[in-house]
Amino acid sequence: MPDLPTPQDAAEAALFTESWDAVLSYADLCTSGAASATELASEAFALGIQEARSAGSGPMRGPARRVLPVIPLLLTAVRTTAAAWEFAGRGHRLDPDLRLWLNSEKAARYHGMPLQRPIALRGLRDLQEADAALLWLAEVEALPLPVVARRLGLDPAVVSSELAQVRALFRDRCHRNHLDTPMAAECRSYARLLDAVTRSPAADTPEDLSRHLATCVQCAEAAACLRLAGGGLPAALAGGVIGWGGLAYLERRRRASEVRLGAGRPVAELEAGEPKEGASKARLVRNSLLAAAVLLSLVALGVSMMPMGGSGHDNTASDDADRQPVSDPAPTMSSVGTRPSGTASPSTRPTASDTATDPGDKNPDTEPQGTASATASNSPAPTKSSGSGSGSGSGPGTTASASCDVTYDLVNQWPDGFQASITVTTTKALDTWRLAWSYRDGQQVTQMWDASVAQDGSRVTATAADYNKNVAADGSFTFGFLGTWDNSKNSAPYGFTLNGAACK
Repeated sequence: MPDLPTPQDAAEAALFTESWDAVLSYADLCTSGAASATELASEAFALGIQEARSAGSGPMRGPARRVLPVIPLLLTAVRTTAAAWEFAGRGHRLDPDLRLWLNSEKAARYHGMPLQRPIALRGLRDLQEADAALLWLAEVEALPLPVVARRLGLDPAVVSSELAQVRALFRDRCHRNHLDTPMAAECRSYARLLDAVTRSPAADTPEDLSRHLATCVQCAEAAACLRLAGGGLPAALAGGVIGWGGLAYLERRRRASEVRLGAGRPVAELEAGEPKEGASKARLVRNSLLAAAVLLSLVALGVSMMPMGGSGHDNTASDDADRQPVSDPAPTMSSVGTRPSGTASPSTRPTASDTATDPGDKNPDTEPQGTASATASNSPAPTKSSGSGSGSGSGPGTTASASCDVTYDLVNQWPDGFQASITVTTTKALDTWRLAWSYRDGQQVTQMWDASVAQDGSRVTATAADYNKNVAADGSFTFGFLGTWDNSKNSAPYGFTLNGAACK
């Protein structure tokens, strides 16, 4: 295993310490074991630091040219090193889904023709390095703004307004890059409409544009980058820069940030907990840096792989659910249960009454006794599922139990795709939420707004965004998403749980 490079000065030593745990976290996602993760992280770290030094990134001054901030640059080096492993016959040490991705056209986009690369990657490169670092640390690494300000040498009183300006600048760069991308005539006809819709948080997406976004990768990526108010910017950045495993990396960084900085601590304590400039940094040498960084990273990484509730009771899927798969295998009849009769037509909404199951105790892909049916009618009504129960929350201080009423609304559907929204009313106050449900007919969620999404087989989990995680007693929250279906049946989902508590 290669040694980490030796820091050239105190500033670079501090940068190494801050970056190593991010590299190790992503390397763990990319590999099939802890030893492989550490080896991959070490090789990638050495490669990334060498590139950063030659490009003049951060304190490593060199030729003046635009480059990604250090952490995104190092994460890109992990992906590059993993590809080198695959083509050197060491692919058996990598995650199987990553190997499929590396050998697909999806991976080729990240090092192919510049105008064909993901919009978010091009937009971040077009920013000044300091602006790009501010955007990445705040959005992807999930660090509190006072900590971001201290790391970047910004005034804490104005860092929030600077971040808003950088977001707007990033949006402008992404819009310009989208227009510069070679695209089909249909995509070109929607470009102006997409820009207008994403500028207004309250604007509804027209049905024809929604259908187009469900089938066009480039336009969907552009929409995620342009819709700053939709809560999808972190996912767009992570997916556009590092590619495979972006959503899983986001979740791990969010948890690791809580571990390192302490969720709920006052700002003064957060700032005090950060390493200070001065002699202590100057005393760092390679061996002590590696030992301290590995120890800190393993602690944060171990907690980041814990269940969402952070307790011994696991109400979520296994650690493999943290990984971002290329695609879930097509569900079989035995895995999705008995399919009900009836087919939902594109102009109708399904009506269903479901009995939920707790995913921690039972197989979520097994249909409960109260089956749901998708029935076409002249007066369609949304699916409702209400009930009460108790379960572990997904964050510190989360309400331990929640009584919930769920409304599933199939807004529209077309061959191979559909748009839906879910509204949840809870009788008890929540300081965060996580809603899960199961599909019967192999549906796959492809894009979500006002929440982040993870899917394992037929089981889908939506997690609150930062701006809508707090829900008052007797309040409600709503989020929407796009999905795909096999054009034969699009039954309503079942098995709704809110923070692990079944909604019956």
